[in-house]
Amino acid sequence: MLLTLSTTLNSHPATDLGFLLHKHPERLQSFEVMAGTAHVFYPRADAEECTAALLLEINPVDLARHARRSGDRSLGTYVNDRPYVASSLLAVALGKVFRTALNGRCDARPELVRQAIPLRLQLPAVPDGGAPELLERLFAPLGWHVETRPLADPEWGRVGYVELTLRGELPLAEALNQLYVLLPVLDDTKHYWVAEEEVDKLLRAGGDWLTSHPDRELISRRYLAHARTLVTSALTRLADPDSEPEPHQESGRPLAAQRRSAVLERLRATGARSVVDLGCGDGRLLRDLLDDAAFTKIVGVDVSTGALAAAERKLGLERLPERQRQRLRLRQSALTYTDSALSGHDAVVLMEVIEHLDPARLPAMEHAVFGHARPATVLVTTPNTEYNVRYPNLAVGAYRHPDHRFEWDRAQFAAWAGRAAERFGYAPELDGVGEHDAELGHPTQLAVFTRTEPGRTEPVRGRSNSTEPSRSDANSEDARA
Repeated sequence: MLLTLSTTLNSHPATDLGFLLHKHPERLQSFEVMAGTAHVFYPRADAEECTAALLLEINPVDLARHARRSGDRSLGTYVNDRPYVASSLLAVALGKVFRTALNGRCDARPELVRQAIPLRLQLPAVPDGGAPELLERLFAPLGWHVETRPLADPEWGRVGYVELTLRGELPLAEALNQLYVLLPVLDDTKHYWVAEEEVDKLLRAGGDWLTSHPDRELISRRYLAHARTLVTSALTRLADPDSEPEPHQESGRPLAAQRRSAVLERLRATGARSVVDLGCGDGRLLRDLLDDAAFTKIVGVDVSTGALAAAERKLGLERLPERQRQRLRLRQSALTYTDSALSGHDAVVLMEVIEHLDPARLPAMEHAVFGHARPATVLVTTPNTEYNVRYPNLAVGAYRHPDHRFEWDRAQFAAWAGRAAERFGYAPELDGVGEHDAELGHPTQLAVFTRTEPGRTEPVRGRSNSTEPSRSDANSEDARA
């Protein structure tokens, strides 16, 4: 199966496409993927036009062996369209071969990452999804001009496949993420097991475009192989991208909204004027901060350029008055590394962030925030694992989000807050957010750290730096890059 991607970049040499894809136009590169090999090469690469090709060679024997291991003994494991037609196999290859491009990273040409560029995508054979108009329904709302040519067999006639050409102007990362989602939607026959983590993949790749897509329900249903529970979860989270599993509470207000309100209230009480939102995501808290004139300098920080791009779109930075734009700055950075640009602010917020770090990296975060940036106030929120029994759809022992590396109970959170505060010269105040349960506490834990020793920047000598919970308390996988 084959995908070609072409551009004429106008203001840049077209060969800058190679920088965006992180694949050199003068090299043939090959990658081992499930049941085959993916090759990347450039049929044309000059200043006027550049075309990159992804050729996926499927080994039918390997594919059949994989199907047999999963229990499928049908003839369809040997006689099928998998080696020739764009499918979920191609989507998985996209995810592996162009992972950095999908994530919206390009250190060599950062100005191109968010820029809409002229693109032409061609796929010689894709399923028509069982309805000739489906391709138009899926791609046209995203700004693509859709061209299809039905494929036919001389004896059998129409065979349910089309040659697809898409033309449009949009950022490359968005185009690739759309293909990553919509190819399995058209295929509607996954070669892999669909589980809860597929919901997160769908939402990460879908971003803002899926939230507003008129056929988002159909897309979610097909992408998630019609698994009702997973589809319901995806649609709920698409309705509110900042949502999380909701516990049984009397209050009808989402916990995420209550959390933002609590953070804002505490920030106002401290008199903070300049605020850093570490791990700002798509900018929900940044919007609330912008709406309050008391906050004169706001910095949104995230390790993901995709999240920052989503925040920029959601906040409508280009449409904001100049005075508003001057109050806000978005910055790519990791909270486990010292960054001098984050020093000198009144307050730093880590809202539902620390639980995404591997416990072994918590000391690095503490040094970067409490030791190096050293704001007057640090606000931290994190889930209270004791409260998880109130979540009706959460399995016993499961975390609230698949990317959480740990979730602390109240005693663990208090112990960590006390150690970090003493080590770096802060006084902690513990509180909670959401409906309070006399036995379980609040669903969200909140700590407000107030600096008491302005000069201290390093741990007290002789005291352990370890803040890692026991292995029974935390997942020991690596944190996100």
